[in-house]
Amino acid sequence: MTFVGKSRVPARVVVPALAVLLAVAVEGLPASASGSSGATAATALRGVSVSASSGLSAGTPATKRAPKALPTLRTRVVMGRLDVPWDIAVLPTGAYLVTERDRQRITLHTAQGGRRVISNGPPGIWSGGETGLMSILRDPRVTKNGRFYTCNGWRNSSGHRDIRVLAWRMNSSRTRAHVIDTLLSGIQITSGRHGGCRLRFGPGGALYVGTGDSAVGTNPQNLRSLNGKILRMTTSGRPWPGNPWIHSPNRKKRFVYNYGHRNVQGLARRPGGVMWSVEHGTDRDDEVNVVLRAGNYGWNPVPGYNENTPMTNYRLPGKQIGARWRSGFPTLATSGAVFVRGKKWGRYQGTLAVCALKASKLVFMRFDKSGHLVWTKVPPALNGRYGRLRSVVMSKGNDLLITTANGGGADKIVRVSPH
Repeated sequence: MTFVGKSRVPARVVVPALAVLLAVAVEGLPASASGSSGATAATALRGVSVSASSGLSAGTPATKRAPKALPTLRTRVVMGRLDVPWDIAVLPTGAYLVTERDRQRITLHTAQGGRRVISNGPPGIWSGGETGLMSILRDPRVTKNGRFYTCNGWRNSSGHRDIRVLAWRMNSSRTRAHVIDTLLSGIQITSGRHGGCRLRFGPGGALYVGTGDSAVGTNPQNLRSLNGKILRMTTSGRPWPGNPWIHSPNRKKRFVYNYGHRNVQGLARRPGGVMWSVEHGTDRDDEVNVVLRAGNYGWNPVPGYNENTPMTNYRLPGKQIGARWRSGFPTLATSGAVFVRGKKWGRYQGTLAVCALKASKLVFMRFDKSGHLVWTKVPPALNGRYGRLRSVVMSKGNDLLITTANGGGADKIVRVSPH
């Protein structure tokens, strides 16, 4: 099977195979970064190959079951009365910040278990559809400078809307926060559909921004659009120096790290390695991808916005990057993800934990050193019990913190620990 370039597996063969293997291959599932050096994808990945069909298709390591020696997971609700909490930023003290997409609110959960709202509906933030106050990320020097970053919808005084990356600062007592700068603007948003938008730090301190295509068919393959991309930038709002098109006369193109995405929902850096991404599919093929410099991931839903188009279209010019895992049919609506750290996690240590909205579960995915899928596992404690799951991060003590996305003010943050 071809790994990069045109697939030799007809869709009519792969899709039924995926459906048959769903119950067998995955328990509980339905069917480069190169730093600032500008190194090639092959150099950055040190031999990681990229499969055009790595997921649940026959003949891949995905057909192996997870090993039996996995810890039992204990869950407990540590924060409630939230409304679509989109993301969490854990502070060095063990406290963490939580965004609520539609309420446009940022809450601080203290290390002692208290909570206080530090920003409530600041001017300019816009919510609609899938867009609002979304990803949040603390500055590495937050203890000294009080800074953090968000990706959110924005509406100016004339009514123009876009998605922006903003810099914020908390006061010294951590009781208030306010916007201090716009780091990036001009990420298109139309109805609010496919707004992305995930922030994470990668190698060298680069700020990665995963965006959605805004349901505009031409955006993913257009390098002069910020949509349907993974962007890379500095925390002062400049394109990262090693970006592939850093010298382009077009300003937006200088921010582009790779392209051809539908709706990037998750970013997670593998410890000591490169960035990975999680993406929403149409009615098939949610994806987990390795993030490669200048890579084209093949989403091109034209003419119009044709969602019958394959997530990775190998008929496009050049080479397209295939997924490391894909859901097949139906999709799970995969969202936030994190690589699991800490010896207490046993065989889960080093896996990629991926939230699923539609499927209401957390999926642990084991990839080998070369980036090939080995097994997946859905633990019973996180299989439908809490409804839709949006985001997952590691706490200071290496537990998992997971946000639900059920709406109506009844959402929660769930703390998960192995025992």
